[in-house]
Amino acid sequence: MRRANVAPGLAELAPDQRVRRLELTVTRRLNGLLHGQYRGLLPGPGSEPAGSREYRPGEDEVRRMDWAVTARTAVPHVRQVDADRELTTWLLVDGSASMEFGTAELDKRELAVAAVAAVGFLTAGVGNRLGAQVLRADGVRRFPARTGRTHLLALLRTLLAAPRPTAPGDRPGWGPVGPPDLADGLDALHRIANRRGLVVVVSDFLDGLPDDPAQPAPWERTVRRLAARHQVLAIEVTDPRELELPDVGLITLVDPETGRRREVCTSDRRLRERYAEAAAAQRDQIHQALRRSGATHLPLRTDRDWSADIVRHVHAQRRLAAAPVAPARGGVA
Repeated sequence: MRRANVAPGLAELAPDQRVRRLELTVTRRLNGLLHGQYRGLLPGPGSEPAGSREYRPGEDEVRRMDWAVTARTAVPHVRQVDADRELTTWLLVDGSASMEFGTAELDKRELAVAAVAAVGFLTAGVGNRLGAQVLRADGVRRFPARTGRTHLLALLRTLLAAPRPTAPGDRPGWGPVGPPDLADGLDALHRIANRRGLVVVVSDFLDGLPDDPAQPAPWERTVRRLAARHQVLAIEVTDPRELELPDVGLITLVDPETGRRREVCTSDRRLRERYAEAAAAQRDQIHQALRRSGATHLPLRTDRDWSADIVRHVHAQRRLAAAPVAPARGGVA
């Protein structure tokens, strides 16, 4: 199914204007929501020691007790920590053909760029670095981890100005081997992300998804390896037409990866129901794979307010970070 025309607004602006609008959206809507001196999309208590203070019942977690100070002063104390001084964020942006689809105000690739802008502006800070790898039909475009707003703006301009393929045969580099897939990009990212930090994967996660839900996705193992060392945020980008078919009569569906076509009569109610059931099962398969991998899952849709969805995600993560941990069975409460 080919995407509808994007509504007037972001898509019709020049790349520099779109970058500026994205920056304003992020800083106005999301600024000040996140934890610590250096903002982040996955709030947490940090890891830099910052002394101790007296324990406050009902507010502090027992697991953060500073037993050495407690024993020395005979007064319960908890450890204080600050957010890490410097944060290295690595982005993996899916630029495959399946991301060139959209039937709402944005297509999936434009929504992916908006997600990259949110990550970039929200993790910006003194000494913080941002690097990226972009999967494209002609290979992997790499951006080394660097500091500064200029580096982030250059990344966003490159993503917005990238040429759009029109058909599988027109894509440069489309040969017998094919374009790099999500698993390849994750493996490459795992090799270069040596320092503990934040890894953000922006994709629809459809690449190589097995038909059998019991089988792991080809990218699942590498996401698990990344999550063992880093905080991993998986931003899933979807379009409403991927979840359900409208009743519009006879349509032609086009596989953006292979160019294969199939005519479908959407007037058949049973067909639409089966499509919606299969789409829901597919999305649940992705959700379960990300959950098993230990990644934090942030779904974004082209027909929703993406900035509001990020705000809700951040609030939910803050509540989880602040929630008290239940004492282990048989332990001391």
